[in-house]
Amino acid sequence: MKINILIILIITSGVFGADQIGPSEDQKTDVFKKEGEPVTLKCSYETLSQNVWLFWYRQSPNRALQYLLLRGARSQSGDGHTADRRFESAASSSSTDLIVREPRLSDTALYYCALQVGAQ
Repeated sequence: MKINILIILIITSGVFGADQIGPSEDQKTDVFKKEGEPVTLKCSYETLSQNVWLFWYRQSPNRALQYLLLRGARSQSGDGHTADRRFESAASSSSTDLIVREPRLSDTALYYCALQVGAQ
């Protein structure tokens, strides 16, 4: 029986100044899972702003960057949008998780978390 393995790498996008985002300390940068087995990717962020938006993107081999979802945090915690219902996000005042439900082999990609902050 052939078993397909899903390989997901996480790379993060930072922000200038005191704001920053990156993989959580317990997050491996190479994630190997079987097809259909849920995957959670974790990023931690630091900012003084209360107006926080957290984005997730991915880039498949030889493809353009693809938007996955937006999640508000702190004072924006009610806001959110996803392009595909298989992708969910949880956010706290200092971290964000991307949960991929029922991943497929085609989900193999580089995944990026990004931070956008608004003025106080």
